[in-house]
Amino acid sequence: MTAPEPRSPLEVLGPGLVTGAADDDPSGVGTYSQVGAQFGYGMGWTLIFGFPLLAAIQAICARIGATTGRGIAQNLRRHYPPALLRLVVILLLVANVINLGADLGAMGAVLALIVPGPVLAYTVAFGIISVLLEVFLSYNSYARILKWATLSLFAYVGVVLVADVPVGEMLHGLLVPQFTFDRDHAMALVAIFGTTISPYLFFWQAGQEVEEQHRRHIKPLHISPRTAGPELRRIRLDTLVGMGFSHVVALCIVIATAATLHANGIREIGSAAQAAEALRPIAGDLAFVLFAVGIIGTGLLAVPVLAGSAAYAVSEAFGWTEGLDRKPREAKAFYSVIVLATAGGIALNFIGIDPMKALYWAAVVNGLLAPPLMVVTMLIATNPKVMGKLVLAPRLRAFGWLATAVMWVIAGVFLLA
Repeated sequence: MTAPEPRSPLEVLGPGLVTGAADDDPSGVGTYSQVGAQFGYGMGWTLIFGFPLLAAIQAICARIGATTGRGIAQNLRRHYPPALLRLVVILLLVANVINLGADLGAMGAVLALIVPGPVLAYTVAFGIISVLLEVFLSYNSYARILKWATLSLFAYVGVVLVADVPVGEMLHGLLVPQFTFDRDHAMALVAIFGTTISPYLFFWQAGQEVEEQHRRHIKPLHISPRTAGPELRRIRLDTLVGMGFSHVVALCIVIATAATLHANGIREIGSAAQAAEALRPIAGDLAFVLFAVGIIGTGLLAVPVLAGSAAYAVSEAFGWTEGLDRKPREAKAFYSVIVLATAGGIALNFIGIDPMKALYWAAVVNGLLAPPLMVVTMLIATNPKVMGKLVLAPRLRAFGWLATAVMWVIAGVFLLA
């Protein structure tokens, strides 16, 4: 049987809200900051254009988890060739470890700006804290922490409020598409869409819908498709709010850095930490503090999501017991992947990789890996053998394939520019 419709906003807003907030991780902050500093408001239109595409693909991922009661990798294992599953999991692990390294390095660098100290030690500490919270807290407690952690994103709204933003110029950049076919614009385009439509978000939101079913003691929707309406409406609202929140924050970062850094001739920002430091002499200490606190807050939200999505994918691929609702002794392999993925991200900061470049290139890697993973997601969601009577409706199917096609085009533009 299915549960009654959730009554309170906190019940309605769950996996979609957390996923959307995790989309604005330090890698995303660094990317949006670089775009705002380099192009001013000129690339802001990409976020307006990208919102329905992200909302569609994330709603599709959520529906896969809620309908089948299984994550994306587990559905692949049951219905598709093993070689495809291995390729998908390897691509996800590569992208996630790079992203983890970039995010943890940015958090350590930002904390060192606020509290002078060794960046690498701070980086390790953030990794350990994230692992301990994810492994040893109960799922209910951890889910509540993740929901409240999304409030840290309002720091970026605060930065816009204290910056001097020319409204006319800003609206022109957001509403009138501007693009030049050159290497800089192509890299910015793939970085924006790569950090916005990221592979780890697909696996995380599908896995979290399965976790929510366990928490609320309800069955997968395919068992009783006629009564699935309330859950599908919850998923739609949760996803729209979460992805909308994500895009508002991303726009605020672009606007803030365009109004301060770009307007004052600063064109190169290689990391979120550098963006925060550059804001201080121009927009003041308050803007600097808000920006820096936001980076740490979003990092504490995103790092567990990155490690968790990797653990879902690997565990589902091998048929291991998985889920954050399990005790560590019940899902040793699942939690081991979380630890190892986080450790891999930490290790990248010790081998001489420039964190200022890692943030931006993490987004580029995601942008190139997302298209094939989106094809796989659409194949699952449109397959009646997987989804039963709850295969995608024509409109959502059209938006899903449109998002997939757009990501292929953007990847092609980058490779050809």
